[in-house]
Amino acid sequence: MTSVSFQEAQANLAVLIHNLKPGDEIVITENNQPVARLVGELLKPPSGLRPPPGLGKGFITINSDDDEHLRDFEEYMP
Repeated sequence: MTSVSFQEAQANLAVLIHNLKPGDEIVITENNQPVARLVGELLKPPSGLRPPPGLGKGFITINSDDDEHLRDFEEYMP
């Protein structure tokens, strides 16, 4: 664990972040009191899984079940 002052962290934040390795920890202090902590860990990208059904409930309203609204698209349909 490394400790740096707030002013030092502010001046060198990019360097501190780029040099962090998984498991490293940097404690940022102000007036010799810890105020924040930078922790190195690998961030995983989103898994790409679909959300569970039902999360969009209430966002879509179907007004009719007829084909009248498709007449505007007849020229595009086979």
